[in-house]
Amino acid sequence: QVQLVESGGGLVQPGGSLRLSCAASGNIFSVYTMGWYRQAPGRQRELVASISHGGVTNYADSVKGRFTVSRDNAKNAVYLQMNSLKPEDTAVYYCNADLLTERLRNYWGQGTQVTVSS
Repeated sequence: QVQLVESGGGLVQPGGSLRLSCAASGNIFSVYTMGWYRQAPGRQRELVASISHGGVTNYADSVKGRFTVSRDNAKNAVYLQMNSLKPEDTAVYYCNADLLTERLRNYWGQGTQVTVSS
């Protein structure tokens, strides 16, 4: 069974840092674009950052300069380093990836809660 498993969420004070990790597992032939989305209560899910297989990155304007997305192709993993966290970063963060298994499909992780509060 193909799945994305996230870790690294939690509670952090404003100005603090967290690192999210996500690994794809299962019978995977190739991993294409990977990324992170977030959804705050009462709001739509939004793209935070994405990274192509070749390392081209894309960020939401609200996180540019504070968050860094990276990946390890050998581990089928993607990471999100979040610095200078703000209360408005509070949300459930979801890993997302385009995976080639028996066919090319888009997959979602189960989500991990990030809470920024003093």
